[in-house]
Amino acid sequence: MLRALLVFAFVTAMGTVSVSADEIVRYRLTEWKRQHLHDATKAKKITETLTKLGCEIEKADHNGHIDVKYRCPQWKQLDLDSHADAHKWEAWLKEFKFETEHKH
Repeated sequence: MLRALLVFAFVTAMGTVSVSADEIVRYRLTEWKRQHLHDATKAKKITETLTKLGCEIEKADHNGHIDVKYRCPQWKQLDLDSHADAHKWEAWLKEFKFETEHKH
């Protein structure tokens, strides 16, 4: 989850997900996945990041925790400035069970 917070900070600092690109990371997630979270701040940041990535989101608060359900059935892409940024995004997306392709 720390990685998710760091990526969110990167997205926030960039002001957008897409920038002038030398590196491309394509991603999709055809099946719904769920994060079961007990920290409202983390849930909010993850939800905001997934929304900026263009994912479908369903969020539910119940029984003292938050479920964030998400998917992205169509291929989308991040256009990034550096190889290092591409690897960070690819790792984050894989952590959240996305299918990825990284192109140089």
